[in-house]
Amino acid sequence: DFLCVSLVNGFIQLRYNLGDQTVILQTLQKVRANGKTWHSLKAGRVGNEGYLDLDGINITQKASPGMNALDTHTDFFVGGVSSLNLVNSMAVENEPTGFTGCVREIVINNRELKLTATDPKGGANIGDCDGTACGYTVCKNNGTCQVENSGFSCSCPQEWTGNTCEQSIHCSQNRCRSQALCIPQPTSFSYTCVCALGWSGKYCDSKIQFFIAKFVGNSYIKYRDPYYGKRDLQYSRISLNFTTNQTEGLIVWMGKGEDEDNDFLAIGLANGTLKVVINLGERISVPLIHSKYSSCCDERWHFVTVVQNQTCIKVYLDEELIVFEDIDPQRKYTALNYGGICYFGGFEIGRKVNIVTTGLFQKEFIGKIKDVVLFQDSKKIQLMKAEGYNVYNGNHGN
Repeated sequence: DFLCVSLVNGFIQLRYNLGDQTVILQTLQKVRANGKTWHSLKAGRVGNEGYLDLDGINITQKASPGMNALDTHTDFFVGGVSSLNLVNSMAVENEPTGFTGCVREIVINNRELKLTATDPKGGANIGDCDGTACGYTVCKNNGTCQVENSGFSCSCPQEWTGNTCEQSIHCSQNRCRSQALCIPQPTSFSYTCVCALGWSGKYCDSKIQFFIAKFVGNSYIKYRDPYYGKRDLQYSRISLNFTTNQTEGLIVWMGKGEDEDNDFLAIGLANGTLKVVINLGERISVPLIHSKYSSCCDERWHFVTVVQNQTCIKVYLDEELIVFEDIDPQRKYTALNYGGICYFGGFEIGRKVNIVTTGLFQKEFIGKIKDVVLFQDSKKIQLMKAEGYNVYNGNHGN
């Protein structure tokens, strides 16, 4: 499999192969090769449909049905490759050659690559395209870069400060402690502190302990399974207790949540009903909902267990079997390769649930979670020892 973007006779080409057919898309207009004009290029695929957009003009094309996943296990190359032997003969129109020109602001699956001398894995024969110490986006938040004898300086907009305009003026003298995040509140000319796991208070200076995690919105816990390498991923299991008065919310996401091809098992609420979604491969997300059970938002504790036996899924709610389904009788994919990552309540600050889950769930969880057990482990996982923010002590009032 491969995905390749190249310049051919002045046109941009996208070529990708998902296993059985190479799809070729080419822009309708040529690139202006004057060495001064920057072009905006978007290329990729959703399932088997490829898209190519140059300066706002978009074209799409589908590969053959049945092929949806791009299985690549190589490094990601920009501008050229370390050896021409690495280039698939179908990935380019003619003999492969390196790109001559400038590239900036590369975003892969919503993550921007840092095109610096130290961040890439390797490279050769690359220079600074700007030619000055300013470069591209040295000054953040629309700051203006000025070349100085000693390097550069940034002239910042009114709301920002710092050497590179990276800090809000409302957080420049914040009192947030203990690895807390400072969130500026421009309308009130102030800020709020979002506390790291294990801390609370206005300035996150009060140490807390809990066995029941309370999620208040914009909250998450990210747990790394220390036994992931020893798990039999064809037979997964997770159980937990939760309580809420909300009709929407992501309770748990077993999976990396980084790109569309990651396997996952998710539990949450949709329209007041328990919703379980499984993806074992090729972005085939199977939602499992039992409409009879719509009373999960009554502020009572509910016990949910999801068992994956290859492609057979069982869902128990309050110890009653509510779903028993074989999501793929063909047994094409049978393992839950979740990467040893479990998210509870949501994702990292700034990552929206509806975007990361591609609309499967709409909001972060607001409520309480306790007694989480993975697989057949004899002990509950210790949520207090994970990474997280904006999670508090839910022990009281239970």
